[in-house]
Amino acid sequence: MSDTFEPTNIIVTGGCGFIGSNFVHFVVREHPGVHVTVLDKLTYAGNPENIAGLPADRVELVVGDVCDEALLERLVPGHDAIVHFAAESHNDNSIADPGPFVRTNVVGTYRLLEACRRHGVRYHHVSTDEVYGDLALDDPARFTEETPYRPSSPYSSTKASSDMLVRAWHRTYGVRATISNCSNNYGPYQHVEKFIPRQVTNIICGTRPKLYGDGRNVRDWIHTEDHSSAVWEILTRGRYGETYLVGADGERDNITVLREILRAMGRPEDDFDWVRDRPGHDRRYAIDSSKLRRELGWEPRHTDFAEGLAATIEWYRDNEAWWRPAKEATEARYAAQGQ
Repeated sequence: MSDTFEPTNIIVTGGCGFIGSNFVHFVVREHPGVHVTVLDKLTYAGNPENIAGLPADRVELVVGDVCDEALLERLVPGHDAIVHFAAESHNDNSIADPGPFVRTNVVGTYRLLEACRRHGVRYHHVSTDEVYGDLALDDPARFTEETPYRPSSPYSSTKASSDMLVRAWHRTYGVRATISNCSNNYGPYQHVEKFIPRQVTNIICGTRPKLYGDGRNVRDWIHTEDHSSAVWEILTRGRYGETYLVGADGERDNITVLREILRAMGRPEDDFDWVRDRPGHDRRYAIDSSKLRRELGWEPRHTDFAEGLAATIEWYRDNEAWWRPAKEATEARYAAQGQ
């Protein structure tokens, strides 16, 4: 494709979740001609407060399940694109109970693709770098769009499965689809079960943070604002049938990130507890996003990790009422897993 696709009425699945809600805020702020229908099941990870205050004439919330074929048949016509963020995404939960991951991530993607096929709707699929497995700590390589899939957890294997469905529906049925695989996001509205918010909220609560294994597992961090801008570029200018990796050259091991959080919050760098490693814990992720930068001219803006982290910490300090209701149940679940 060469022309720019200019959507005016999009569905954002999972738009009350962390990454999805940040994308909804981005679209409302940056693209005033676009109406957003948020489709969200409002599981524990979806919070309508995440999109509260956005203009009612621009954003509509539909509470429902991406697996609900009858709902999609009513909802999809009249929209020109679906951006699919909705997913079960927490590795620890997938190890404890993989069933919801297969249902939402695989069956849900199938239902959306079929709806797009029936109604001629553009489809963008938001995925993860975890589909590629992991890299050795001393390996200079980074993931590219050509890296073979080697998912290692129930979560990443269901995301890999959904990616394959998207490719097949594009090739077999001509669905106008693209895929993005992104590295670890951070920023506001992230559930307290995730690494950075869990550490930050533990410190606010006066609890010592916990670190898996030896702390040397490397993640490639990107601010969720940069992820949102990349998804918009791919949705509007990406080539159909293509995959784009999204990353901001933010490789850091977990112990470095935790020490940065402790420092930023005025605590000693060793003020944390070690806990046993999670089963099958991937060692290193690293993204080569040069295809996205080369083809679409995208660049990350939040390249100072310390600055982005400080702003994120400030957001959690200022929004205790948002995260406190989920904190106790989250920590109880971790405690039951010995973590």
